[in-house]
Amino acid sequence: MGEALWYEEAWRSIVQKVSKTSERIADGFPHASVDGRYQLERASWWTAGFWPGLLWLIYRDTKDERLRAYAESCEQQLDQVMLDYYPLDHDIGFMWTLTSVARYKLLGEESSKRRALLAANLLAARFNIKGRYIRAWNPWRPGDENAGWAIIDCMMNMPLLYWASEVSGDPRYKHIAIEHTNTVLEHFIRADGSVNHIVVFDPQTGEQVKVLGGQGYAPESAWSRGTSWALYGMALGYKHTGNTAYLEAAKKVAHYFIANLPEDYVPHWDFRLPPEVTKYRDSSAGACAATGLLLLSSLVNESEQSMYRAAGEKILQSLYSHYGAWDREDEEGLILHGTSHFPESRNIDVPLIYGDYYFAEGIAWLQGHKDLFW
Repeated sequence: MGEALWYEEAWRSIVQKVSKTSERIADGFPHASVDGRYQLERASWWTAGFWPGLLWLIYRDTKDERLRAYAESCEQQLDQVMLDYYPLDHDIGFMWTLTSVARYKLLGEESSKRRALLAANLLAARFNIKGRYIRAWNPWRPGDENAGWAIIDCMMNMPLLYWASEVSGDPRYKHIAIEHTNTVLEHFIRADGSVNHIVVFDPQTGEQVKVLGGQGYAPESAWSRGTSWALYGMALGYKHTGNTAYLEAAKKVAHYFIANLPEDYVPHWDFRLPPEVTKYRDSSAGACAATGLLLLSSLVNESEQSMYRAAGEKILQSLYSHYGAWDREDEEGLILHGTSHFPESRNIDVPLIYGDYYFAEGIAWLQGHKDLFW
């Protein structure tokens, strides 16, 4: 396999596999692959945007009208989720950036612009002015108190707000994204570049109360996908604002991520695990971080570019060569060995749709598509 051509072969493999799996998945909402088949979730599940986002990545390159129709149907199904209102949380950004914003950027469809602006308003409404954070979740059951919870994942939801300010000319959305990102700088990113997953604030005063481990092993551990959310999210924050504090934060997190990668460049699910805990890989964390590293390489000084690009390429090439399910008839996922939620024993060592999406996004970047939906 030629060194300069591996990602072209990877892209062909992605297109071929998704073309086939889409015959069954169609306009459904896959999350995790179980026994080789992607389980389809309700439209309100947080990962609802990643499958249509993957379809749009491929449509941009191939103009496959069948995939476009599936992606558009997914977007239309999300209308009811917006009307239902109660299931909506901070992942509004994940859901409508990869459906409505993607379609608007590719096709200029007014209906998608309107949907995405409405979604941005709903996301902005979750901002707590006292703590300067966007609230993560609603109560899962009666009596839950999580109004003060914010999570690192939300950094990937900020681009919806930046986009809304750009297309509307109204700076309010961008102001909120900046305030939330400043809170992440202060409360989430540690001195060594590792990252907290959940920070709990007093919703009345805005004071930090405690830190929770969330999907990581422990509050003081280093959940690898959370690290990737921070890396990519801070790079995007700099791209949209020019604030060098965000760029420096992205670099610091990137250095921590790269320094803690194992020999095959695909991270374990947490970078700080005691010996007795199984070190499952999380290919989705690798894929997300890889695309973040590629973006970062385009934002830094020329003397720094090759370091970040090389790291991103090495992760993606390892995922393609050692974690891909390209020729497996018994597996719908693209990338094996993802870990969704180890502490709750959910979807461990399986393909995950967001891992597939970020892998495809990274390969598309290497192919020259640097116009991100984010």
